[in-house]
Amino acid sequence: MKEKIRQIEESAEKELVNSKNAKELDDLRIKYLGKKGELTQVLRGMKDLSAEERPIIGGIVNKLRDKLEQIIKEKEQQFEIEKLQEKIENEKIDITLPSTKVKRGSKHPLNRVIEDIEDLFVSMGYDVVGGPELETDEYCFERLNLPKDHPARDMQDSFYITSEYLLRTQTSSVQARVMESNEEKTPIRIICPGKTYRREDDATHSHQFNQVEGLVIDENITLAHLKGTLEVFVRRMLGEKSKLRFRPSYFPFTEPSYEVDVSCFKCGGSGCNLCKQTGWIEILGAGMVHPNVLKMNGYNPEKYGGFAFGTGLDRLAMFRYGITDMRYLYKNDVRFLNQFSQFER
Repeated sequence: MKEKIRQIEESAEKELVNSKNAKELDDLRIKYLGKKGELTQVLRGMKDLSAEERPIIGGIVNKLRDKLEQIIKEKEQQFEIEKLQEKIENEKIDITLPSTKVKRGSKHPLNRVIEDIEDLFVSMGYDVVGGPELETDEYCFERLNLPKDHPARDMQDSFYITSEYLLRTQTSSVQARVMESNEEKTPIRIICPGKTYRREDDATHSHQFNQVEGLVIDENITLAHLKGTLEVFVRRMLGEKSKLRFRPSYFPFTEPSYEVDVSCFKCGGSGCNLCKQTGWIEILGAGMVHPNVLKMNGYNPEKYGGFAFGTGLDRLAMFRYGITDMRYLYKNDVRFLNQFSQFER
C-alpha cells in the first residue's frame, strides 16, 4: 500500500508541476483528488487493512493530499499571474496616440422649439403653465363651450379612460383651469405647451402630438392684439420675412375664429411643392375668446375680452428645420439628432 502511495505521489507531483494551463490542472486535480481519484481509491481500500495499519496509511494519504493541494494552489496563482500579464500586454495603451473625441449629445428639435417659444413669450410678459394630460370631460370640453350634446364634439375622436376621464385632446384644458383658479379674475397672459392625444384612423397622423396654446384675457383686447402677437411669434420662429393671412373658420371656444396661414418660407410665396403651389402654409388656429367661455370660467364678458391661439409643435419644428418626415422626430436616431448640434447657443 505504501509503495502504491509513493508511486501516486511521484506521478502526481510531476504532472501537476508540468501542467500547462488551468484546464489541464483541473483535470489532474480530479484525477488524483476527485471522488473517483487515485487517492480516494486508496482511502476506500483501507477497509482491508489491519487496525494497526489504518491510522498509519491514513496519515500518509492525508499528508500527500495536503501536499498536492498546495501544489495546485501555487499553480493556480501562477496561471492567474500569467493571464493578467498577457491581458496587460495585449491591452496596453499607447499614450502617445491622439485621444478619442468625446461625443456630445444634442437637444431634440422639439425641445429647441419649445424653449425658443417659451423664451419669446416670457420676454413678452407671459407665464408658462402646464396641466394634467389625463383630463376630465369638464375641463377638456364643457368649460370650452362644448357641452355633451354639442355637434362639434364629433371633431374630437378622443381616448376615454372612463366616462369622465380622457387623455386631453388639446392644451386648451389648461387655459380653462387657469381661468377658473384665478379667483381675483385679474388679467391673464399665458402659454401652455404640452402633449395631446387624439384617435386617428389613417397612417399620416399620429395619435400623440405636441401643441402650444396661448391665452390673453384683459380689458379692451382686440383682434389687432392677436394679429400683432402672432406676427412677432411667426417671424421669430420662421424668419423675419414671414407674412400672415387670416381665413375665417370655426372653433367652439373662439368667436370670431380664424385659420392662420404663413407665407411659404421655402419659395417666398411664389409657389412650390411644399405649399402645393399656393404660396401659403396653414400653421395655426386662433380667435377671440368666446363670451360663453369667459362666463363659464367666472369672467364678465361685458368687461373682459381676450384672444387664444394654438399650433402644433411637431409641424412647426419640421418647418423651422426643414425636416421632411415627422417620423424622424420620434425615432431617436442619433445620426438625425446630431445634425442639430449646429444650433447650439
